[in-house]
Amino acid sequence: MKNSSPFSRRRFVSGSTATIAAVSASLQTRFALAEKAAEEAGVGGKINHSACKWCYRDISLDDLCTAGKEFGLESVELLMPEDFPTLKKHDMHCAMVSFPSAEVTIGGKKKKIGTIPNAFNRLEHHDTLVEIYEPHIKASREAGFTNVICFSGNRNGMDDEEGLENCAVGLKKLMPLCEKLGVTLSMELLNSKVNHKDYMCDLSSWGAALCDEVGSENFKLLYDIYHMQIMEGDIIATIKDRNQYFSHYHTGGVPGRAEIDETQELYYPAIMKAIVETGYTGWVAQEFIPKREDKIASLKQAVEICTV
Repeated sequence: MKNSSPFSRRRFVSGSTATIAAVSASLQTRFALAEKAAEEAGVGGKINHSACKWCYRDISLDDLCTAGKEFGLESVELLMPEDFPTLKKHDMHCAMVSFPSAEVTIGGKKKKIGTIPNAFNRLEHHDTLVEIYEPHIKASREAGFTNVICFSGNRNGMDDEEGLENCAVGLKKLMPLCEKLGVTLSMELLNSKVNHKDYMCDLSSWGAALCDEVGSENFKLLYDIYHMQIMEGDIIATIKDRNQYFSHYHTGGVPGRAEIDETQELYYPAIMKAIVETGYTGWVAQEFIPKREDKIASLKQAVEICTV
């Protein structure tokens, strides 16, 4: 297929990432003003808070749940079905269930299907993806968790339009089950400049076009603010324009994916307020990698920052 797609990587605007904006007031003053504005707008306390477990590998799920509940965390996510009993013990939710995977041999080469680089954009992956996602979706729904992550896969020379068409073919095979059970399959938007080289679903425009092609309310996008700031910026404008395609949000400091405070270029209280103003009632998950020694304190601070 000719590389003429409007979603080809050739149309991506190259250049450096945005420079860190100057901070004119202290962090405390900015958050106080944001909280006051949120109260005046009647949007206070409307964010449902989650955290991604992989960012806290040296903290047990039990301990993370116990600590998080003290400061308003209601979900720990990107977990597998074997983790669900621990969540239930703590009366915690899993706002985004992790992905299943299986190692198969295709063309004489072993591949781990379902992972970020090997997923829905290749037709030869679809039978395996359906086989592993169907029981995974059922187990998630049985536990009361209704959002499951998925990925496009890497390009590896494939044109973006062909990849979009292939993703739609595979995803449509799972939509009847998702629609029957009330589960949303959410493809994550990831950056292909820093963290996930060659990943196909790396722009919100491509992801939105895929949603339109699939044509089901049970397929949407996981809008990762960190990744999309790197790829395309215009975070608040995109949230306002394309929120109907987004089932879930992730945070992260830019640059570096560290704490979401004054050390980075995004102002999260304004972003959270924009999310609330769209009428969103889902979850926002912290997915930054704490750099400070007290990782729980960093998570607590992030939840406070995003409480608007």
